[in-house]
Amino acid sequence: MISFRHFALRRGSRLLLSDIDLVIQSGWRLGVIGRNGCGKSSLFAALQGQLEGDAGELEMSGKLRLASVAQETPALPDAAIDYVLGGDEELAAAINAEAEAGERDDMEAMAKAHHRIEELNGYDGRARAGRLLHGLGFAPETHERAVKEFSGGWRGRLNLARALMCPSDLLLLDEPTNHLDLDAVLWLEEWLRRYQGTLLIISHDREFLDGVITHTLHLNDGGAKLYTGNYSAFERLRAEQLRQQQISHEREQAERAHLQSFIDRFKAKATKARQAQSRMKRLEKLAGTEAVRAERPFSFHFAAPGRLPDSMLQLEDIVAGYQADPSTHGNQAAHIVLSDVRFSIEAGERIGLLGPNGAGKSTLVKTLVGELEPFGGERKAHKDLKIGYFAQHTVESLREGASPLDHLQDKAPGVATQVMRDFLGTWNFAGDRAFESVNGFSGGERARLALALIAWDKPNLLLLDEPTNHLDLDMREALADALADFDGALVLVSHDRHLLGMVCDSFWRVADGEVAPFDGDLEDYARWLKTRTAAAKKSAKKIEECGQGSPPFEIRAQDARAGTVRRQAAAQRENGKAARQRVKKIETRTEAIDAELATLEARLADPATYEGPTQELMRLGQRQAELRGEKETLETEWLALVEQLEA
Repeated sequence: MISFRHFALRRGSRLLLSDIDLVIQSGWRLGVIGRNGCGKSSLFAALQGQLEGDAGELEMSGKLRLASVAQETPALPDAAIDYVLGGDEELAAAINAEAEAGERDDMEAMAKAHHRIEELNGYDGRARAGRLLHGLGFAPETHERAVKEFSGGWRGRLNLARALMCPSDLLLLDEPTNHLDLDAVLWLEEWLRRYQGTLLIISHDREFLDGVITHTLHLNDGGAKLYTGNYSAFERLRAEQLRQQQISHEREQAERAHLQSFIDRFKAKATKARQAQSRMKRLEKLAGTEAVRAERPFSFHFAAPGRLPDSMLQLEDIVAGYQADPSTHGNQAAHIVLSDVRFSIEAGERIGLLGPNGAGKSTLVKTLVGELEPFGGERKAHKDLKIGYFAQHTVESLREGASPLDHLQDKAPGVATQVMRDFLGTWNFAGDRAFESVNGFSGGERARLALALIAWDKPNLLLLDEPTNHLDLDMREALADALADFDGALVLVSHDRHLLGMVCDSFWRVADGEVAPFDGDLEDYARWLKTRTAAAKKSAKKIEECGQGSPPFEIRAQDARAGTVRRQAAAQRENGKAARQRVKKIETRTEAIDAELATLEARLADPATYEGPTQELMRLGQRQAELRGEKETLETEWLALVEQLEA
């Protein structure tokens, strides 16, 4: 379907790809991966005819219908659903032809246009566009809103929906999960698995790639290597190839050393000259296998907090939301998003927030930060609380024209420049990079700088709202490692399931105006989403059957049961809070016991102890027995509490 023969691609003076020989078969779902700057997006540009190859040939089937996501969205007055429907250009043209024929009263042209719309399955086109919008998180009431009224991130979703609407044989998607929440990512993953054409996708979300692709194309050092299987299969195969390469390199180096040693010893001796010449020829013919180079040398960390209070932050009976636009709702209008929120963060907790799009995850995080004042209830923060907050708009809020060093000097004007440069170097802004303007930075570099500025303050609570939107796979792995080692508490909102699974110990679900613990993992959450969608459809059908009056008894009963469940959940949260505090005290005491036991055992292992008074030896033995008994009692209590919390 698509073939590359000795293909080379250049951007300016830089050679990105060289001597590529590759065939992509029809129906493959191919993940294109590689480090930033390796040529992934340029390869897509070449497939779209936007970039000429530097050498070789790129051949594609002549009648191939190609769809891709537009990078920009004009501020159009068109309704969102009409904009998406326009992704099917043939259908849009037929609908326009029908409308124009109607204006002219041209019955023959109308019949012809009507027939063409039927051929294109066009009369359900608006419904298909609506389903795409719904899957990508657009509420039904927003489908008729003008495109120009949406923010940049939501316009990006409109462009994605428009590309999916377009009938295609080849679909090119470059980072489609950026600016999507987890629900939309799960929906898109399922949609792409059903896609009948050939898919090429660039993504830094490993779980998403695993769920979608059938083949992997790895771009590295100007080359391209094809692997069968998803991203995890690629990693296993790549690791084994690198291992074998390193073994071959070491074996070859040993043989080189052995041959060179023989040559150096005997090349001057007449009796050994022939053997030395033979070994010199053999040495020249060795393949020259390269040593394996680490592909992810970059890592960073969040410094240990100065203080880590046990009870860091609590929300009690909070009513959360935001002030509505006064031009449409009046000066005092408020939009309530969450009610009766009881949420606490203890030292060391690592919480992932799950929930449908628009349910209030970002509202909850902003209320925790203190950026949004609650309409009711109380926010209690410990006096030693120090929050590190990464919001979805943090990257865009960096000061244009300023360097990383300028940003750091804004935060700490009295600190020595060398101290700041050393710190920035640990975040890969070493040398002259510390003085470069952020204007030339990629989205990933800006996100890394934003995280570095947060880390400088040594927070004891990190509140991160979609921190991975601009990060590549290597940077995401580095962030996961850093968060896993972070000593403080963490609340994370992310569509990256790998990151959530790596760093979060528990999940809370934000849905239907409530915040409650979620008993399950991310696979359970995906199943809950499907169940929720089915239940919503069933409930809507019941209400429709009952007319516009009061809801049927069955629905009222469900609401009553839901209220009981909420009260029970609140009581469980209070019990759980006390249990968690007791668990932490037990763990602290157990650590102290272990330290004292280690000291006692060291003394009892010292022969000099037995040369001293017998009473001292007896005291040490008695104390050792007391500590062991106390530890056994505490461990029994700890196990019971943990089982209670898990239940």
